[in-house]
Amino acid sequence: MSQASIGKSQKPSSAHDGVPRPILRGAGVLILFALLATGLTRFTGVGAVHMPLRNAVESLALLFEDRNDGSVAVRDARDGALFYVVQPGAYGFIRSTLRGLARERRRSGLDASTPFALTRWSDGTVSLEDSATGRRVNLDAFGPDNARAFTQLFTQRRREP
Repeated sequence: MSQASIGKSQKPSSAHDGVPRPILRGAGVLILFALLATGLTRFTGVGAVHMPLRNAVESLALLFEDRNDGSVAVRDARDGALFYVVQPGAYGFIRSTLRGLARERRRSGLDASTPFALTRWSDGTVSLEDSATGRRVNLDAFGPDNARAFTQLFTQRRREP
């Protein structure tokens, strides 16, 4: 080994460790632009997305009860009237949605006595809200057929005295 190579780096003198400065400057400019654009949008409202105001058109307070035969009884929470039964093997979306909300209640140590609110909104969407946990499921996000599984409950309740 020659003495010229002892203690000297094998890298060319123009190379260095780390990210090149032009890339760091570009990242800084990009971050500054994002902060300025966000601030401008917050203070002026230009470029902001606004959700239209919506009002509840129709709402039901519902209690769901699992039965021994695998069906799910749907009761009106106001008077306890049974007005619909989800038969075993039917309407899997209703079952899976309720199962998820019930699991959330169990995790929080809550019982099943608090009703769920099924709401049809003025923009045509439908949601199911669990006021016990504060969780809301926008049913239209799962497609029109799945939302229709729940909206039929409005029609069924109107049919019952």
